[in-house]
Amino acid sequence: MKALLLTDYKQLELTDIPQPEIGPDDVLIQVRACGICGSDIHGWDGSSGRRIPPLVMGHEASGIIAAVGSDVTDFVEGDRVTFDSMVSCGDCWYCRRGESNLCDHRMVLGVSCGDYRRYGAFAEYIAVPQRIVYRIPDALSFEHAALIEAVSVAVHAAARTPIRLGDTAVVVGSGMIGLLVIQALRLAGCRRIIATDINTHRLHAAESMGADVTIHAAEEDVPSRVRELTHGRGADVAVEVVGTGPTIRSAVASTRKGGSVTLVGNVTPEIELPLQEVVTRELSLNGTCGCRGEYPVCIDLLESGAIQVEPLITARASLEDGADWFQRLYEGDPAAMKVLLCPDL
Repeated sequence: MKALLLTDYKQLELTDIPQPEIGPDDVLIQVRACGICGSDIHGWDGSSGRRIPPLVMGHEASGIIAAVGSDVTDFVEGDRVTFDSMVSCGDCWYCRRGESNLCDHRMVLGVSCGDYRRYGAFAEYIAVPQRIVYRIPDALSFEHAALIEAVSVAVHAAARTPIRLGDTAVVVGSGMIGLLVIQALRLAGCRRIIATDINTHRLHAAESMGADVTIHAAEEDVPSRVRELTHGRGADVAVEVVGTGPTIRSAVASTRKGGSVTLVGNVTPEIELPLQEVVTRELSLNGTCGCRGEYPVCIDLLESGAIQVEPLITARASLEDGADWFQRLYEGDPAAMKVLLCPDL
């Protein structure tokens, strides 16, 4: 089968590799669309250390079931599906508690981090266990269904944030996940949402996705502006979607006393935390990782139009054009958001 193989850092090659074999509990999926995630870009350039070549990347995908294992009972050939990006064991202490995203043995599709290597979905086919697969309705396009993984991250982040009806939220970072977080926070009950970024295109997108106020972080002092908008207090909750020291400090400083900061971004493994601010202002910090069973509700939200993803799709491209798009996204195309690679193009 054709696959986009990371042969070395910053080197992608469209090549032939063996079609994956399936076990008794697995399904083989013919991939119809797979999104390029920011984590894939950081893997492509080697900065994350979690995409060690050789590797087929890609974890935001949808497709059609082409074959099923002997023990598969929930799916048949021809089913339209999407799947979680995390492969959980289903049997550890965390999985039995329903916390599959914290699984002791979890693997992420399209990741090679030294502990394991799991090929992803920038390919014609992928094999995954049936327990992480979800059927999608006929009315939902494969392109939109490929973004359910990203939507689930935003919905899980909103669920991890202690929101009260009428709260003001600040979203630090208006990239793909940030724009989905804006929509999820609105659905969760936030009355006013303030979005920040250093990219003008993204701030315009944040407005179109429902942000009430946008702040250009390179031109204004974000915490000061947030306090101006909140009677001097700060936002009730902040969701940080970048993962760097400066943006996390901005989120902390923008949150009122007794408020809550949810950390989604993880670009930088370690940061300096303004501990005294967190302690003396009694802030709550919430980590959030992936999702935890939110796929069904995310499918409903997309099907109903409650969350919009079409405006976030920059391009649909073939696997053959994948290497060019990785280079373009790495160079920082200010207008680019989500690029989908579609093997059948």
